[in-house]
Amino acid sequence: MLEHILQEYQTHIFIGMGGSGKTEIAINIAIKLKEKNENVAIVDLDVATPYFRVRDKLDELKNNNLRVVTPPERYLHADVPIITAEVGGYLVNPKFKTVLDVGGDEKGATVLGSLKNFLDNSKRVIYFVVNTKRPFTQNENNIKKNIIQIEKKIRTKIDFLICNTHLKNETTNLIIEEGEKILENVSRETNIPVLFTAVSEKISDEIETKFEKFPIKRFFKDYY
Repeated sequence: MLEHILQEYQTHIFIGMGGSGKTEIAINIAIKLKEKNENVAIVDLDVATPYFRVRDKLDELKNNNLRVVTPPERYLHADVPIITAEVGGYLVNPKFKTVLDVGGDEKGATVLGSLKNFLDNSKRVIYFVVNTKRPFTQNENNIKKNIIQIEKKIRTKIDFLICNTHLKNETTNLIIEEGEKILENVSRETNIPVLFTAVSEKISDEIETKFEKFPIKRFFKDYY
């Protein structure tokens, strides 16, 4: 199903609370898209989290022949909403598959809202990335509350959930199973399907998942 979704949509938007791992998922999806698409851009719109941002992995991304769109160099490490003029161009350019990494707080919603006219003219899909071992997304009620708040802020619906439950290098099959069970319940109650479960490529062969398994490279810090 993941392969179909990746090819079906032009713009892929990743939203998540702090520590969800949405940036790593966004980067891995961009690299995956590059396997079958000549032009892929990844846009850093995360103005919420000062750590683990696309802009911090510029060299690695460019080495994968991805077009990387970040704030101007003098603002690279600023924590203010900075939207470059070229972002909208990528969103409506049919020759590009575009990945957006967006914060899950009010600033992130504001940034996404500022692009609404472009997004309305792009075939786009929105993913909510969840790590159930992080604060604010440890149980069904908290996750559903966040979904409601985010959807209200961005004025549109989330299309898919992504399970990214892990505890760094302490991740086990049981930990991932527990995360999948929580998201399965959330999915049932919200009617938002779980698209896949992300698993570090280092332990992917050892892990069984209920949902489609997507092995990923962990770009931030040396952990599983």
